[in-house]
Amino acid sequence: MMAGSAMAGIPALKDVYQQLKLRMDKAVEDFRFNLASTRTGRASVHMLEQVKVMAYGTEMPINQVAQISAPEPQMLLVQPFDPSLIAEIEKGLRVGQQEFNPQNDGKVIRVPIPPMNEERRREVVKQLNKVLEDHRTGVRNIRRDGNDLIKKAAKEKKISEDEEKRSLDEMQKLTDEEIKRMEEMCKAKEKEVMQV
Repeated sequence: MMAGSAMAGIPALKDVYQQLKLRMDKAVEDFRFNLASTRTGRASVHMLEQVKVMAYGTEMPINQVAQISAPEPQMLLVQPFDPSLIAEIEKGLRVGQQEFNPQNDGKVIRVPIPPMNEERRREVVKQLNKVLEDHRTGVRNIRRDGNDLIKKAAKEKKISEDEEKRSLDEMQKLTDEEIKRMEEMCKAKEKEVMQV
């Protein structure tokens, strides 16, 4: 929470503020999750976070049915908790955006991570920027909802004009801070992706 939040100190807006802050933090968290599973030239266990596997009649995240490790910079190792799921895990790895080419020896699945070429790196950076823009829009939509609630409270005379102005300013500051956090994360990830 922001130090000395004006909105949090106004009884009529306290819940509104906490709700909006929570929604913005969730958007940033979702963005961070997206970044973590974005492919760079190096193997990372986070690359498989979005892989789903059919297990016991239901779709599950891969990390709930197997242990994932990165023993080498260009290799992921997937060790099923239940060996009977190896074919389903391999199938889960083949479908999806990442286009993995898994190989299994009956016990473990090796997932080679080929180095990315320049064109692929640029595509990934473009995708990162698209995801960033979607999340920026999400945060701005939360700000719009917040502004509407603040204006409604002012119209219903639950808050003064000064409180309305301070709250709207604070909403803008909060929005700018959250977007800046995402932009910084994106820049760092871009650098990682472009690193050969």
